[in-house]
Parts: sequence; C-alpha cells; structure tokens
Amino acid sequence: MTRYYTGPVSDHFDGDRFFNPGFHDDKTFADIRKWRRTSQPAAWPACVTEHPAPVPVAKVEGDGLRATFIGQATFLIQTNGLNILTDPFFSDRASPFSFMGPKRVRPPAIALKDLPRIDVIALSHNHYDHMDKAALKAIWHRDKPVIVTPLGNDTIIRRAAGLKAATIHTLDWGQAYTHHSGTAFTLEQAYHWSARGLFDRRCALWGAFVIGTPHAKIYFAGDTGYRDGQTFTDAAAKHGPFRLALLPIGAYEPRWFMANQHMNPDDAVRAHLGLGGPYSLGMHFGTIRLTDEAMGQPEHDLAEALRAFSVAPERFHLPAFGHAHIIP
Repeated sequence: MTRYYTGPVSDHFDGDRFFNPGFHDDKTFADIRKWRRTSQPAAWPACVTEHPAPVPVAKVEGDGLRATFIGQATFLIQTNGLNILTDPFFSDRASPFSFMGPKRVRPPAIALKDLPRIDVIALSHNHYDHMDKAALKAIWHRDKPVIVTPLGNDTIIRRAAGLKAATIHTLDWGQAYTHHSGTAFTLEQAYHWSARGLFDRRCALWGAFVIGTPHAKIYFAGDTGYRDGQTFTDAAAKHGPFRLALLPIGAYEPRWFMANQHMNPDDAVRAHLGLGGPYSLGMHFGTIRLTDEAMGQPEHDLAEALRAFSVAPERFHLPAFGHAHIIP
C-alpha cells in the first residue's frame, strides 16, 4: 500500500484507507473483467474541434459571477476579484503514460497560456482526469496559486517536480480554508474513491467543495455518485442557498458498475433539486471517453430528466465549451 496520509481514525478513515460511511462497494478485478467482457461501448469521434473560444476576462469584481467550462471537471470561476480553477485537466490522456490510456477527444476549450492569473485551485480528488500534475506544475510556476484539496493529495502534488514549495491546504470533510480575499473553501462528503495506481486505492480522500464568497455560495461536486442523495440535501441545509452548482452528468454506463461513483443526468437533476434548485451547469461530459455511453447521450438524457422532474431548462444548462456563463 502507498501511504499518502497519516492521521486519526474517523468515521471515514480506518487508519489506512478512506471509505464512504455505510457503503462497502469497492469493485473487484472480477467486476472489471465482467464490464470489459460484456461492454458494448458506443463509438466516439477521434477528435472534436470547436471554434476558438474568447480569451477569458482578467477578473470579475464584486458580486459578478462567471463560470467558463474548459472540459471534463475543469471550470474557471471568476467572482469577488478571485480566479478559481477546479480540477485542472489539460493533458492529452487521463493516464500516467503519454502513449496509452484514455485520450481526450476534445482539446481544452481554453489553452493554459490563455488563462488569466489563477489565485486558487480547488482539486477534488486524485484521478488523472481531475489531478493533472503537468497542468498543476505549469500553473503553479506561472501564478503560484493556493491549492486546496482533500487529505493526502498534498503528498502526491509535492512529488511533482518543482511543487515542493507549493502552498497546499488539505481538508477533511467538514473543514474549511479561508483565502485572504474572504472566500471560504469547505470540503464536504462525496460518494467516490481515489487511486493513481494499483496499490493506492482510497489512500487519499475525495470530496465536493462549497465555495463561499461574500456574494455567492457555489457547489462544486467534483466526481460523485448520487446514492441516497443525502450529501446534497445535507450541503443545502448546512450551506445553502446556492447561487451556482457544478454537477457531473457523464461517464455513467453501465449503471450496475458506475452508479455508486458517477451520476447520470437523472441523478444530477435529483442532486440539483436536493441542493435547492440553484443555477446549475453540467460537467464531466464530452471530453474523454471513460465509459460506455455515446458522446451525445448526456445531452439527450439531461433534457429527458429535466422534463421528467419539471425543471426549467434555463435552471440547468449543458455549458458550451470555452464560453463564459454569466450567473444570475
């Protein structure tokens, strides 16, 4: 076992590994073989090109709130004079290797060089499509942002060349870090897991972020299953009302394998309602094929789920890649 964190036993840490309280559902190699043996994945295009996106503004002051979808779970959030980047993923593959592993079909909608100065990186967990060490290294050397992340992930980040001096604040569920701008980053529970290799499963924590500015509460789900929906209703009761929610809607088939760790669009609409029905944007779609559904399936399924739950489409958007959403 690879040890990233040493700390006291808790209701979600047994002294060696983290876990989802009340759920013991690690997938086995037999489950993985079954999925691969029975899988009928839909074809994805080799590459999707977009019209060049506008370069983001340098900053947004006061109560203005702007969210730009870059791809997968990477958003540029701009508000209160602060530029926040979530789960930066800019590499060609979600893999430890440059020559194999899931390859992105849509390049980052905003190039690294076109990002404004980044003040804070909110990093939800250590999977390769969320923790891209090459991107972290490039952004940190350029801007020296503060990195906020769950327990144990600092060990992984500091092992990246040149990041030993990075300012990293690690949080357990329920803990918060307050930036000098007055914006607070609170880590809350998510139904997921972590691993960078074969021997470090659940050795670092995962979570969702509540980002609280003087003008807005933002919920960034990271990556999560829906399960009983309690993480969303609990967050609403503790932190709401939310002005913006960023919710994953992709990488969800087959459900027998993925439901515990990845929401589908139906789950995401339930989560949106559990959070109190804020302005919501989907993420974790259309960037890299990790599971069996077609590239355009999340868009279709989200529209169906919004109709089924009588949620107005203007309350839950499928964001355009690279284009800023001005949040009301």
